[in-house]
Amino acid sequence: MKTMVLILSSWLASQQVMAQDTLSVSLTFTGDIMQHDTQIYGAFDPLTGRYDYKPCFEKIRPELSEADITIGNLELTLGGPPFKGYPQFSAPDELLEGLKYAGYDVLVTANNHSVDRGKKGLERTVRLLDSAGFQHTGTFRDTLEWLNEYPLILKARGFSFSLLNYTYGTNGLKVYTPNIVNRIDRKQIKNDLEKAKAQGTDAIIVFMHWGLEYKSLPDSSQQNLADFCFRNGAKLVIGAHPHVLQPMEWKKESDQLVAYSLGNFVSAQYDRYKNGGAILHVTLKKPAGGTAASIADVSYSLEYVYRATNQRMTYHILPLHEFENDTTFVRRKAAHDYMIQFRDDSRLLLGRENKNVRERNFLAQPSQANGRP
Repeated sequence: MKTMVLILSSWLASQQVMAQDTLSVSLTFTGDIMQHDTQIYGAFDPLTGRYDYKPCFEKIRPELSEADITIGNLELTLGGPPFKGYPQFSAPDELLEGLKYAGYDVLVTANNHSVDRGKKGLERTVRLLDSAGFQHTGTFRDTLEWLNEYPLILKARGFSFSLLNYTYGTNGLKVYTPNIVNRIDRKQIKNDLEKAKAQGTDAIIVFMHWGLEYKSLPDSSQQNLADFCFRNGAKLVIGAHPHVLQPMEWKKESDQLVAYSLGNFVSAQYDRYKNGGAILHVTLKKPAGGTAASIADVSYSLEYVYRATNQRMTYHILPLHEFENDTTFVRRKAAHDYMIQFRDDSRLLLGRENKNVRERNFLAQPSQANGRP
């Protein structure tokens, strides 16, 4: 009996040592954060005279907040009033309060709407992001800011990451000197990846604004550009812009991950395929004291943008695993059926096209071990 106790004690001690010798960190990525006219109208509270986005993010907040770092694509400007949606976006400043409440830590800003409000809009967006305490990258007020702050370094739980961000264009709008919007240029990207490698971080993440809108499969230019980034040191390549879901692939042999498009995180695009997106969950591990992280686990979850039929038409981001079988919040049968259609379309596409990236099982994994309180 004593022998068995000693063996068990020895095994438990070895497990504790192994746990101490391995660090892990959780990253969460979302798709496009947008504000169309109806969203802006729905967020306005006539009683306070302010915009309130907390109801929009309330249901999805637990999932975003549990990760050590949550990153999203801010596809709009904070250019001040008049607030406007498509085609040239300027969202209320209170949106940042909502995004902070939702659990976002980092926002990327290089996209085709970066200069919707010109020089003033770009610079005001950067200034407000700084004031609100967000880390951000992709657009810069001048060359000195770009030189000092790019690639952006993220840190959590003993890990560090280099984050890069690029866009295919700015809808033909001029970028005014001395402002910088990172454009997709292979020579520049290669130089930036070399700079990122010199930072000595655990992994390099590239967030791309690319591809064709409303196409459910990546085109050859996306695939080639992802491979280019991988060959030059990137570990994660995350995509935005198509406004619909595209496949994800975990390349286990080379320890690399690409998600071509996570769709719309929040928008007023209510057509089929556009009314929701995926949240990508990535866990990385490394030996304690090491500087080379490896991908330990990857999964996705689906989220749906529900537009309530109340007087203000308020928007709510719903985690599908909680609401797909619930008819108390989404009460109208037609609205619930539309949500189920998005779910079925998404699971069909990702179930068929994803490689080594499964849908997250919330019953088996209710929360991540390293989640924030």
